Amino acid sequence: MNMVWYILCGFALLFMNLETSLAGGSNNVTYDGRSLIIDGQHKILFSGSIHYPRSTPQMWPSLIAKAKEGGIDVIQTYVFWNLHEPQKGQFVFNGRRDIVAFIKEVHRQGLYVCLRIGPFIQSEWSYGGLPVWLRNIPGIVFRSDNEPYKAEMQRFTAKIVDLMKSNGLYASQGGPIILSQIENEYQNVEAAFHEKGPPYVLWAASMAEGLQTGVPWVMCKQNDAPGAVINACNGLKCGETFAGPNAPNKPAIWTEDWTSQYLVYGEEPYLRRAEDIAFHVALFIAKNKGSYVNYYMYHGGTNFGRTTSEFVTTSYYDEAPLDEYGIPKEPKWSHLKELHAAVKLSISPLLAGEQTVLNLGQFQTAYVYKAQSGECAAFLVNNGPKDATVQFQNSPYQLSPKSISILPDCKNVTFNTGKVSANQATRSWTPAQKFDSPQNWQEYKEAIPTYDDTSLRENIIVDQMRTTNDRSDYLWYTFSVQHDSPNPESTLNVQTRGHILHSFVNGVLVGSGHGVLRNTSFSLENKITLNKGINHVSLLSAMVGLPDSGAYLERRDYGLQSVKINDKDFGKYAWGYQVGLYGENLQIHTDTSKVQWNRLSYSKQPLIWYKTLFDAPAGNDPVALYLGSMGKGEVWINGQSIGRYWVSFHTPKGTPSQTWYHVPRSFLKPTGNLLVLIEEETGDPVKISLDKVNYSLQ
Repeated sequence: MNMVWYILCGFALLFMNLETSLAGGSNNVTYDGRSLIIDGQHKILFSGSIHYPRSTPQMWPSLIAKAKEGGIDVIQTYVFWNLHEPQKGQFVFNGRRDIVAFIKEVHRQGLYVCLRIGPFIQSEWSYGGLPVWLRNIPGIVFRSDNEPYKAEMQRFTAKIVDLMKSNGLYASQGGPIILSQIENEYQNVEAAFHEKGPPYVLWAASMAEGLQTGVPWVMCKQNDAPGAVINACNGLKCGETFAGPNAPNKPAIWTEDWTSQYLVYGEEPYLRRAEDIAFHVALFIAKNKGSYVNYYMYHGGTNFGRTTSEFVTTSYYDEAPLDEYGIPKEPKWSHLKELHAAVKLSISPLLAGEQTVLNLGQFQTAYVYKAQSGECAAFLVNNGPKDATVQFQNSPYQLSPKSISILPDCKNVTFNTGKVSANQATRSWTPAQKFDSPQNWQEYKEAIPTYDDTSLRENIIVDQMRTTNDRSDYLWYTFSVQHDSPNPESTLNVQTRGHILHSFVNGVLVGSGHGVLRNTSFSLENKITLNKGINHVSLLSAMVGLPDSGAYLERRDYGLQSVKINDKDFGKYAWGYQVGLYGENLQIHTDTSKVQWNRLSYSKQPLIWYKTLFDAPAGNDPVALYLGSMGKGEVWINGQSIGRYWVSFHTPKGTPSQTWYHVPRSFLKPTGNLLVLIEEETGDPVKISLDKVNYSLQ
């Protein structure tokens, strides 16, 4: 029988069974030590993370369809608490927040769902998904045996579970949700909470199970996941690092197989090869009897608006099997598709057979699964750096370095993780709309506030997060100082926990600086000239996302720590504060009529708003805004933020971490699109272009 035809027939049968199961009645979901059991059938499942707010509703059907075509059975997503409850008791579930519509689309296409409620999610998402208003609750300690936090966590978790139930989305109701997750990688921080950690784990598991979803719960990176909650692995190499289920009746589950790494401004991208991903997936299944593998991410997408955690780029996991624009990243997408097909041809012996491990050489091992029916599947592993020839069942097999050969019948190799058949894809950009006519641009210069312009006053330096409550990235710290010395030369020294600082004296920029991820604190010292009499010092502190990990997030403080001019300390002094930029508070990115705009001046001053109008490029190709000529800021298209940009922060190789910024087609109108930017530094808008994204296979 032709092997390609064999594989296609196997796929067709699997998808037919899956779609039939999802289409009719309720599905009882249980598990044993081998796998999840859905409607009485053991399952080996491949899952892919696609986060609904990191794409648009118009993109969801295509993303899900491409995942399905790639052999994915389950779509996994987090639930984003701070998106859904931006103010306590005020819930939002529309647009990119419409989690119900997203899950229904997954269901319509015949796939399952793993719902990671958290509600702490990390995910390189601002504040790990926790709403900032939580920290204002008296006595609260996040993610610990703390009554105020547990009350809020339970209330939101129950809200999401009730929303899913009311829409019939759990498998027990005939819906697609077969797994839910409570908490997230808690074991990383549990010890920091001392005696308040372990009781919290027990409580979280009990609380979740008490919600009676009818499907199992998981905890990732929680080796002591209690009771019926399944402990799961996260990482690059769970086939090697996972200690296994913590009870014999729980299956081996891998909730995050990192297909690359998230990108941080100022750092080089991490590129994980398709061969490496396939090797460790096959090893997890063969060695650990793994029955569920989720790719994190399968499609990363875009961190629109101000949703990233600190220093994370707007583009998210662009090296995933589906890139930021939703196009297959080759050869990764095709190579994993072939892996899934080979594993699914081996399902019967994998699920019903006994495992035998055979030593074939110094670095070579065979994992053999044989059922009583006689069906047999084998995984021949070469963990060495060189080609190897091994004898298996009296036949020779050539194994490429660091690879696994899959034999669904214990005879014929259908797939080798180290041999890629798909062509390499290249991506390029072609300008579709240039913005090189200065007369088409207008600008508005952001006012530099002084102490006299502020209404918020304190006699101390305040914490930025607590003051802004995440209403803005920006907080102005202002004070006035009397200078009577005949010597105008002075030194301004500012210590800050960042992330960015722009210092102005009498409305003139005197210096800028920024921290880096994992070291956000920095100092800025500048020589300044003071006028005789009153001088106005205005310090703009800017955040680039909130922290998303670690213990005691509610205690983190940011912004200025100390300010000195020469030897005088201004810590306890009369300070005036302004939350946000003036243009931001007026929302001039949505209503430009609120301020007076002027012609482009090329003044090379910081803090300038720019606007222009443009028509959408013809066709449906993905498009991105080229911002290589800009510094740092944020961009809006027709009032919708496509995210922060930070082109001036270069990697060690001297290049920007991100230059092109995705503009979803659904953000555009045929004509008259409004483009607005706030540029913190001194970028040149006339060199911006809107580019079509092109793909070709080598």
